[in-house]
Amino acid sequence: MAVTAADVLFWLLALCAGVSGWRVFATDSMVRASFLLLLSFLSVAGIMLLLAAPYIGIATVFMMAVEMMVMALFMVMFMMNPAGLNPMMMVHQHKLAIGAGVLAFLGLTAAILLTDLPSDPVPADRAVVHDLGIELLGDSMLVFETAGVTLLATMIGAVVLSSRRGRYGDADTGSRPPGLEPGGDPAGREPEEGGGGHHHHHH
Repeated sequence: MAVTAADVLFWLLALCAGVSGWRVFATDSMVRASFLLLLSFLSVAGIMLLLAAPYIGIATVFMMAVEMMVMALFMVMFMMNPAGLNPMMMVHQHKLAIGAGVLAFLGLTAAILLTDLPSDPVPADRAVVHDLGIELLGDSMLVFETAGVTLLATMIGAVVLSSRRGRYGDADTGSRPPGLEPGGDPAGREPEEGGGGHHHHHH
């Protein structure tokens, strides 16, 4: 059987999804973990498109892209860990987590390989995506539109709040995060002398 471009793309997307999913738990930054998880979901969405499931693929892109971006922006705004980039432990109870992951993988793999999945092809001229969209969103379109606008406003607000004026003051005035102990050294990296701001000299 000849190997097609779709076969090569499938394996590349599968490899990307697996590696980025593993890196979610191997990285030491919550922001990086969010974007790695987004990359994994986008790879899975690409696989869905290759498998002729466009609705699931596009829905995965829209839902996961917005969710991961909102998560990363809120972590940048509100975490004591500046921008979520300082090293931190992402996994707890290592043995239990590894055991649960292995069991889940084996269980899902066995279910896929041993289940006698039905074969009921849909006629090529049937508007499957249109019918599914009407079934899922027909009575809830206003709710989804309202939620979409709300999420967009939230993302814009997060960018504005985390841009120049940070949680501890203006970003260009050398603001210092509080110490881990009262009166202690500030947590994280100390700002450079001058704070990166522009000084105007008056003569």
